[in-house]
Amino acid sequence: MKRQQGFTLIELIMVIVILGILAAVALPRFVNLGADARTAAVKALEGSMRSTNAIIYAKSNVNNKMGPAPSSAVIDGQTVYTAYGYAADVASGIRPLMDLSPASDFTVSTNTIFHAGAATPASCGVTYTAPTTAASSPQYTTTTTGC
Repeated sequence: MKRQQGFTLIELIMVIVILGILAAVALPRFVNLGADARTAAVKALEGSMRSTNAIIYAKSNVNNKMGPAPSSAVIDGQTVYTAYGYAADVASGIRPLMDLSPASDFTVSTNTIFHAGAATPASCGVTYTAPTTAASSPQYTTTTTGC
């Protein structure tokens, strides 16, 4: 009796076919991970903006700076311009306290922070609207269609 020395051609072909089927099923699940990561980063950015603005509001309230713009509060050595206690805009209010470094994946305009690595950066970000009266609160609009 002679002992078998390796795999037969049919066994090797079956392994290749099975790996091909697994790759065809699993590949679509991993193709769009970049967009999912950018979407999660933008949603986390909104939460960070809300938290930063809550700190600004608390500091403004403690210092009795609850009037309409232009008003200001000093937080961690940064002068933050406020409107009814909340940040007046992103560029001069929220962004300096969030510590978004210039090398980060985000681009800051006056009232919007965009994800720079998105397919359509203008459709992947958070837009901030300051309150217009003492009874109103700030609005955050998150757009993730272009992430």
